[in-house]
Amino acid sequence: MSKPHSPRWIRLLRWSAPILAAPLAGCDWVVMNPSGDIALQQRDLILISTALMLLIVLPVMALVVYFAVRYRATNEATEKQYDPDWDHSTKLELLIWSAPLLIIICLGALTWVSTHKLDPYRPLDRIDAKTAIDPRVKPLTVQVVALDWKWLFIYPDLGIATVNELALPTNVPVRFDITASTVMNSFYVPELAGQIYAMPGMKTQLHAVANKAVTGKGLSANYSGAGFTHMRFNYRAMDRAAFDGWVAQVKRSRVGLDRNVYLALAKPSEKAPVAYFTAADPKLFDAVVNLCPRPGQRCMSELIHIDMMGGAGKESARDTRGLQYDYPDSHVIDQADRNQGQQTAPDAAGARKAPSADPSSHGGADAHAQHQ
Repeated sequence: MSKPHSPRWIRLLRWSAPILAAPLAGCDWVVMNPSGDIALQQRDLILISTALMLLIVLPVMALVVYFAVRYRATNEATEKQYDPDWDHSTKLELLIWSAPLLIIICLGALTWVSTHKLDPYRPLDRIDAKTAIDPRVKPLTVQVVALDWKWLFIYPDLGIATVNELALPTNVPVRFDITASTVMNSFYVPELAGQIYAMPGMKTQLHAVANKAVTGKGLSANYSGAGFTHMRFNYRAMDRAAFDGWVAQVKRSRVGLDRNVYLALAKPSEKAPVAYFTAADPKLFDAVVNLCPRPGQRCMSELIHIDMMGGAGKESARDTRGLQYDYPDSHVIDQADRNQGQQTAPDAAGARKAPSADPSSHGGADAHAQHQ
């Protein structure tokens, strides 16, 4: 007959089980199992760095237990061997200090290489580990604008734009130009690559590629106000034929994304529905970056040029029209708005809603039915 568990072991199991299970509870393993080559290289970097650090951590933890057990006060076998005057061993010192030094050297080399290789501004040189990119291939450009609290994606090469839905063709290099309308945000698609900040008045970049047809979620990874929790968007990677069908579907909206439509979209709203537009204004993104999408505003590039030329003369001191960016009637937000009735801002702008994405579908012209 097996010996019943002692109360001590029962208590130990009871307290340790939640701790051991915590890392696995409710986890989404997309970061460890991504579908994009950049995210895959970042995953490998995490695993290699962790393994190198464990080369020190695990032996130290094991030795802590070993010394605690071997040299405990009740161990009579080692009581006579204890030498309180022993204080130095050259071999032991070399072992103790050489192992961490080698690991630090390895981590430093790994960090140096990966920092340059995975620079988000660096154009891609490969589709995956086995396929190089033809340098003559032009990447697909996607302009990303972080609004309050939704995402606007403009495809200047395709003449379309979407709200809260990002679709990409597989095995095609993509360049993201990223900015924000009001406050700093962070653009993050775990399937695709690491997070990149979106900042007003600036343009950041990210190069990435999708290698598998998947349906997932992207999100804001930087707190940006009351609607931050719901600032998520649909991410869809699909084969070329399905992507072309999706583009044709978006073009059927026949609603142009001009300045007035953008200003309506930029008003704060939560849980904004997916919406499709045709991008009619090719200079809209540059205007957002330069904080001058509202007619009559002075663009940052213009003011920078004036400063570079030594100023516009003393008569310009009172020319303050178009210089208000964070006040009522500024570049995007009328501060009198209190987020009331803004949930349907895309509809008010004249855009068609896109129906909810089917997780089992990866696109195609008939993947969704448009509704007026």
